[in-house]
Amino acid sequence: MSDKNTSTLQSYIDGATGAVQSAIGSLTGNTSQEGQGEAKKDKAQFENDASHATAKLGGFTASSSGAVTKDDPNRQEGSWNQTVGSAKEAIGGLVGSEDLKKAGAQQNAEGKGQEAQGQLSDFGSGIANRVGGAVQGGIAGITGDREAQLKAQEQHDVGKTMQRGAEADIQKQNS
Repeated sequence: MSDKNTSTLQSYIDGATGAVQSAIGSLTGNTSQEGQGEAKKDKAQFENDASHATAKLGGFTASSSGAVTKDDPNRQEGSWNQTVGSAKEAIGGLVGSEDLKKAGAQQNAEGKGQEAQGQLSDFGSGIANRVGGAVQGGIAGITGDREAQLKAQEQHDVGKTMQRGAEADIQKQNS
């Protein structure tokens, strides 16, 4: 990975190292070492948060790596069908039309499935791009092909953005 990007794995390693350093400092009474460990843990948490940072705007996701991806069309269409379905349900309830209410409930349920399908597609594609980019980047690093390394890093970053965007939407739905 390039230096401009934050790494979730590296943040976990740094956090564990900081915790150990802080504990050793606490046990030995070395407040300087304890403070350095706490600072390392705090920095690791910040890096972890940055690694997961995404911004959603319409059908696009942007991440801390600078990559921007377009969401799978099923995500937006599913969300739209949920909105329209809910409106039909409400209107059907207000005017006393069971048929309209049932049709709205069905459209809402289909929209939820459609959106979930799009999220899974983006999540899976994101993981595949991240892994492919990491492998290609490793090979390019061994061979010294800087251009291929940059291309692989871009593929990795796009994958990470796709994955994080899907994760953000899934977490939002489950909260």
